[in-house]
Amino acid sequence: MAERQAGAFDRDTAVALEHSSDSEALFAAEVSSDWRAGRGPHGGYLAAMLLRALTEGLASTTAGRSAATPRSLTIHYLRAPDPGPVGIRVKLERAGRSLSTLSAQLERDGTPLALALAAFSVPWSAPEIADLSLPDVAPPDPVRESGKLLHPAAPPFTRHLILQPRIGAVPFEGSEQPMEIGGWLGLAEPRPVDALSLAFFSDALFSPPFLRLHEPGTSPTVDLTVHFRTSLPLVADPDPGELCFARFRTGIVHEGFFEEDGVIWAQDGTVLAQSRQLAILLPLPKR
Repeated sequence: MAERQAGAFDRDTAVALEHSSDSEALFAAEVSSDWRAGRGPHGGYLAAMLLRALTEGLASTTAGRSAATPRSLTIHYLRAPDPGPVGIRVKLERAGRSLSTLSAQLERDGTPLALALAAFSVPWSAPEIADLSLPDVAPPDPVRESGKLLHPAAPPFTRHLILQPRIGAVPFEGSEQPMEIGGWLGLAEPRPVDALSLAFFSDALFSPPFLRLHEPGTSPTVDLTVHFRTSLPLVADPDPGELCFARFRTGIVHEGFFEEDGVIWAQDGTVLAQSRQLAILLPLPKR
């Protein structure tokens, strides 16, 4: 089978190993302006870049852990980096036989921009129990293209998305519906779903409180946690054009802060990831 050429997502989240030791690795990366969202780079885009560095850092600092996959990723966003070169310093905090924990710092010129903690593990044996069912929505559209989820004020990163809405009202029209959104989701350039794309998807849709607003706003992320619920790929030869279904809910906005809880399913109903983030609801800056 011919090797798949890297698209914009893989190119713009790429990291290059500069040096490594038994417990640390330093990577160079480039923050692209094509993934901007409001006040800075899209949080899910940076999450994918950090997860790539953590994954490659684990491989470069330990041996024989190819069976361990990402299980948990938590990021605190300190400052919004401008486009340009950055460094990612990965540290192996603990290497276990089954589960390893790593930290990462995204930085520029010694200034920390984001801090991350991640857990990688092999599968464990336990009873299989699932109460998270794929919502009863229409299947993906036959033609793989974006629906009408995009808003005229949508930021540049949305150009990289396929969005087919199924749950929720139009943002910024003052709807009284619950703060819940959902739709079929994928990258515009077909690419099999993996942990990197799930990290991006966990922050890819507009924030649920936007349904209640009458004017466009923005919602910078304070912290984001993603739990990866299954090893990928699900099949030996995954369809790069397959979409997944993402649903996000918010229960309260108070003192400017709101939570966002998400679930991402494969088309067969497999839960791929769960996420939770804390964000700040802000009006768009005046031009």
